[in-house]
Amino acid sequence: MFVTLSRILKYGWQGILRNGTLSVSTIGIMILALIVFEGLILFNVVSTGAIASIQEKVDISVYFKSNVPEDRILDTKRALEGLTEVKFVEYVSRDEALADFKERHAGDETVIQTLEELEENPLLASLNIKAQDLNQYGTIASYLEAPALAEIIEKVTYAQNKVVIDRLTSVVSTLEKGVIILTVFLAVLAVLITFNTIRLAIFSNREQIEIMRLVGASNSFIRGPYIFEGVVYGVLAAFISFVILIPVIDFASPPIANFILEVNLADYLTNHWLRLVLYQILFGAGLGIVSSVFAIRRYLRV
Repeated sequence: MFVTLSRILKYGWQGILRNGTLSVSTIGIMILALIVFEGLILFNVVSTGAIASIQEKVDISVYFKSNVPEDRILDTKRALEGLTEVKFVEYVSRDEALADFKERHAGDETVIQTLEELEENPLLASLNIKAQDLNQYGTIASYLEAPALAEIIEKVTYAQNKVVIDRLTSVVSTLEKGVIILTVFLAVLAVLITFNTIRLAIFSNREQIEIMRLVGASNSFIRGPYIFEGVVYGVLAAFISFVILIPVIDFASPPIANFILEVNLADYLTNHWLRLVLYQILFGAGLGIVSSVFAIRRYLRV
């Protein structure tokens, strides 16, 4: 068995070196396929960040009547936090709302003077609510319409934000579907291109394969060197494509971070480089193996 394995590896290396031009061409195509694979991973990172960014900008606020005790508001906060649809709830007291309002209008003397002339704080205490998902704001708004809560609530901003929430929900849904479709399309395209390239390389050795069959070599022995070649092509392409990825990410990261604050590709690469390399090697080697196995099948049929 060891002798057979060593011969398979030997013939595989000989095939790679003997067909230098084809080997370089095959590795080049696989590099492109793996760059597409890397692009899909990064595209999913960016799209996930974009969706999270959209969702983080949406919330609804519940304003309570001025005579409602703080304990009652905090009880409502705890009840909301117990809902599975709610991600988190922030309580803003009347004093905090006033301080924030003054800070935002610090340069407007008319507004500040008007506030000082008032005998009491005109702002209401509120709860800012973020849902786990955009589709769940309607459920939360329905919960707030319960009679026990309606009597202490002055206003809920869901009705005002509903049009925006519905539009953003549609955008997020379309974006998620688009990511899936694009991922499948590019993955299939990469596999087909690699398969056809390796098939051409094996086609150039069809006479040698026929001779090996005639002298009684087993199918596994004939197949072995080409599978080994596929693995070598895939692993080399994985490392080269990852090296290409580094400057591309360094270039693309700043503008993407400016557009989507939640996404920093440079940090992602730093924190996940080992995982990316392993993904590249597994995908590259797997692509080489599968393409080689299917490409050589026609020459092994009796």
